[in-house]
Amino acid sequence: MPSIYDAIKEDHDEHRTLLNTIADTEGDSAERRDAWDRFYNDVKSHAAAEEETFYSKLMSETWGQDHARHSVHEHQQLDDLMEELRETDMSSSAWLTRFKKLKHDYEHHMDEEEDELFTRAKKVIGEEQNEEFGDKFLKRKEKEAKLIEEKREDSLED
Repeated sequence: MPSIYDAIKEDHDEHRTLLNTIADTEGDSAERRDAWDRFYNDVKSHAAAEEETFYSKLMSETWGQDHARHSVHEHQQLDDLMEELRETDMSSSAWLTRFKKLKHDYEHHMDEEEDELFTRAKKVIGEEQNEEFGDKFLKRKEKEAKLIEEKREDSLED
């Protein structure tokens, strides 16, 4: 079972790969659409699981409250951008402009979590709880992924 930090970092690495794949593609291609769909769904489930398992624990410490709130606020801003991108034609220059902003902002967010937040969080989620929180994170992420898929299927039926 991975630690909470390894589980989050593994997702971040996959998200970076998908962001680069999307950036390296053009127009409304099958490759871009596939990478975007995978990115969108995984980031949504990742963020929800992170907020519920990781950030909620950090909120128990005074110093962690501001950091967790900041990260949750960034999640909301990124989510808004992703929803905007879903509604925009992938082959338009507007889509590419907004995607570049999303890529920049999300890479900054991931770097900030890994470089700053993880170090401080280890005082709250120590080595003895790493795997327990990693397991909680992965289970919650899986549950969120199912909810996202159900919502997508419902929207296709409408």
